[in-house]
Amino acid sequence: MRYYMSGWFQRLLCCMLPTAIAALLMIYLRMQDWIMASFPKLNPLFVVVATGLLALAYQQYFELRTRAFSPALGEAKLQALQARIRPHFLFNSLNTALSLIRTEPRRAEMVLEDLSDLFRVLMRDTRDVTSLQDEIRLCEQYLAIEKIRLGERMQVTWDKEKISPQELAEIEIPSLLLQPLLENAVHYGVEPSVQQATVTVEIKRLLDKVEIRIRNPYHAEANMVSGNQMALENIRQRLSLLYDIEAQIQYGVVDAYFEVKLQFPAKR
Repeated sequence: MRYYMSGWFQRLLCCMLPTAIAALLMIYLRMQDWIMASFPKLNPLFVVVATGLLALAYQQYFELRTRAFSPALGEAKLQALQARIRPHFLFNSLNTALSLIRTEPRRAEMVLEDLSDLFRVLMRDTRDVTSLQDEIRLCEQYLAIEKIRLGERMQVTWDKEKISPQELAEIEIPSLLLQPLLENAVHYGVEPSVQQATVTVEIKRLLDKVEIRIRNPYHAEANMVSGNQMALENIRQRLSLLYDIEAQIQYGVVDAYFEVKLQFPAKR
């Protein structure tokens, strides 16, 4: 399972270089008898640890300073990332309808009607964040469209027992956070399956965080497609912009299922 939490990794890298230099310097100084005689109370371990902590403090300072001076840049990046998702969603949904027009025109008409309702909501709501409840409602509308196309071959299970309806209504998340993941689950997990395939969505509250797991059957050839990786990277970047190191995304194969796990602060 791949693991992304680049903030801490970058901080550690920034600390390691000055700490390593300090350690090498202390080794050299300890070999010089006249220096040790002049500074008998010099503690090499203290110097190395202090150097590492000082480097970490400077790294944190410059990150905070950069963030404080460029909130507009972060907001612009977030909007750009979300703008990439919306056309992709539209094209795939239209393809769903087009695939049914010749063979099953009545079902294609139902898809277009649902799609019209769905995009009316998307066009009206241009916020960067939305409630978890509204995001789930959007996902259910999208899955209803795919259900028309795929029929009983696609099954979806929602597990929301470990989070209250009030929390779902109050907790805010980035808009279109879950829908691309469910779209991936359908296109790379359900479509390649010749038998009935189940997509599982588990949402729960963990103290001050929300955890979401999405699982779908794993097909190696399908999951190698770049579109799957692009959506995951897009979400990773958006989580990082909004929550920095407080959020994380993990994904990989678990027991013949492809699983994506998100964790982020339960902000209201």
